[in-house]
Amino acid sequence: MTEDPSRIGLQPALTTSTGRSWLIVGGLFTVIALAVLLPMTWMPPAGVGLGASITVAVLYVAMVVVRLIVGPGAQRLRLLAGGLIAIALVSLVSSGIIAYFALATA
Repeated sequence: MTEDPSRIGLQPALTTSTGRSWLIVGGLFTVIALAVLLPMTWMPPAGVGLGASITVAVLYVAMVVVRLIVGPGAQRLRLLAGGLIAIALVSLVSSGIIAYFALATA
């Protein structure tokens, strides 16, 4: 039985890439997330915007470290993909929390 090349886990971005594309997209996500989160640092609940901004920055630095330290292969690419997903989730959840409190107190 042959493996289906259209399976998500068998895509080139998760099997043969160098990881550079993950860092580029992760950098773009980080810049956009920080552009949204940093102005929210003064909004209630206290600390959510700042904490999320710091977390996003740390996650991107972790992606760079993974790219430099982990050897080429699927493990490196999966870790980079996980970092990108984590940046997106932290940004989305924290923005949602801040928006909820902004609407609840309006």
